[in-house]
Amino acid sequence: MVDGGIVKADKTEFTECFRTVRATPYIAKLALAAGIGGLLFGYDTGVISGALLYIREDFEVVDKKTWMQETIVSMAVAGAIVGAGVGGWLNDRFGRKPSILLADVLFFIGALVMAFAPAPWVIILGRIFVGFGVGMASMTAPLYISEASPARIRGSLVSMNALLITGGQFMSYLINLAFTKTPGTWRWMLGIAGLPAFIQFFLMLMLPESPRWLYRRNRVEEANAILRKVYPEDEVVQEIEHLQQSVESERAEEEFVGKDLTSKLKRAFGDRIFRRGLIAGITVQVAQQFVGINTVLYYSPTIVQFAGFASKSTAMALSLVTSGLNAIGSIVSMFFVDRYGRRRLMMISMVGLISCLVALTIVFSQASSHAPSISPLESRRFGTNSTCPAFQDAKDIGKWNCMSCVRAKCGFCAHAGNEYLPGACLADGKAIEGQCTGEHRVYFKNGCPSKFGFLAVLFLGLYIITYSPGMGSVPWIVNSEIYPLRYRGIGGGIAAVSNWSSNLLVSETFLTLTEALGSAGTFLLFAGISSIGLIAIYFLVPETKGLSFEEVEMMLDKGFKPELLKKKNAKDVESTG
Repeated sequence: MVDGGIVKADKTEFTECFRTVRATPYIAKLALAAGIGGLLFGYDTGVISGALLYIREDFEVVDKKTWMQETIVSMAVAGAIVGAGVGGWLNDRFGRKPSILLADVLFFIGALVMAFAPAPWVIILGRIFVGFGVGMASMTAPLYISEASPARIRGSLVSMNALLITGGQFMSYLINLAFTKTPGTWRWMLGIAGLPAFIQFFLMLMLPESPRWLYRRNRVEEANAILRKVYPEDEVVQEIEHLQQSVESERAEEEFVGKDLTSKLKRAFGDRIFRRGLIAGITVQVAQQFVGINTVLYYSPTIVQFAGFASKSTAMALSLVTSGLNAIGSIVSMFFVDRYGRRRLMMISMVGLISCLVALTIVFSQASSHAPSISPLESRRFGTNSTCPAFQDAKDIGKWNCMSCVRAKCGFCAHAGNEYLPGACLADGKAIEGQCTGEHRVYFKNGCPSKFGFLAVLFLGLYIITYSPGMGSVPWIVNSEIYPLRYRGIGGGIAAVSNWSSNLLVSETFLTLTEALGSAGTFLLFAGISSIGLIAIYFLVPETKGLSFEEVEMMLDKGFKPELLKKKNAKDVESTG
């Protein structure tokens, strides 16, 4: 990501990258040290999904209040929005290196606060600190790597940073699984994130500032010294000249556009090309979030429990599959995005996502309608005080099944011999749950026993496979290409904020939606919104594959029309003639 985006790299560039890194290990050290920021970003995205299951166990108020769970998850996103905004200013004012160091400090503090949190509000505070660090790292790490690495392998090194993000997500699921039987479970899961931040902080102390930033600050000799370490002798003079020309061009552009944000925004929105590019950029970023991807990443084990897998460790083990598929999909994207085009990949991805969301709607609907029924006899055998109050007061207890029990905020104690036979609907509480499990029964409070559970996991996996190579990375690539050069930072920044804000809205409302609409209704809602997103991409987002920045500007200046409208206009012209 540069200015909130991923720089594409083709197969040839990756080959050149490995060759260059072998010849100049300094480049590898520089990219790896800065790339830990991507690892931290990915780790934080994934770790909360498993930690939340155990936080609910330790704090009854979190278990009982859906909004508290959503807040614990989403406050890191809210912090990241602020961190990304402040990070852009810090990058320009103090440099890339100090910004990464500050991000590490914030991340480390947040990890410690969460690890030793005595109450849920302290966890939320720690999540905000971590969010600040994530937001700053997401802006700064790719920028630092791109400015301090050779131009010919820049795309592949920044793409490696994107791979580290998905790698961090996969690692978080592995660590979650490793600590399921350890005392303190979620404290270890959240606290261990401080270790990579600690390592990166000391590695960054040994690395230099970005040569481009130093040049802009007229610290020319320091910048040249760094470039001599990065480039071979026969290339360094030419690169110094290119850097000097680039910085002078940027300064001339600033004089035209203006240095203060108000002047830049005024000129940008007065430019028709920028406005059309921004509409396309925001469309793909918002569509990326409203397909519901971060509900899967943030709440994956919870969704697996909805599907009928009561065991927390089983839920996390199955969630590991989705995370691994996400990482594989990121690699696949690098090899296909330049072959098949951005627009086509996104539209194919959206069709696949909508299909998977509809399939998940059907699966969860069938699971709900075929949930085991409630036996009044089974329910009362645990004692009147243990029976679910809503079930006791219900006039239509004959219609109650496990899903009715779970929706009433109670727990379903499955039949001892067969989970699919009528079971007990009990008041939710640790003591009563202990009574149920003490009789070697399975206790369900997020989902119900279901023969359709494996299908839910299958379609979640297919959902990730169709998301990652298309809607996962392509929207960022589009945003790195769609804006006029002078407004690229502004456009990318606005689009990134729209992405983070959509992420916040989706993650803050998912559990509330599942309570109000049910799992099936929630996935159907996402399918409907995704269909609107597909239509918007078709009509508003042009293909930028193989086009120079100048050609993209010319296309936007003329106005983009999809093939359907071009054919319609051609027919209208013929009939008029």
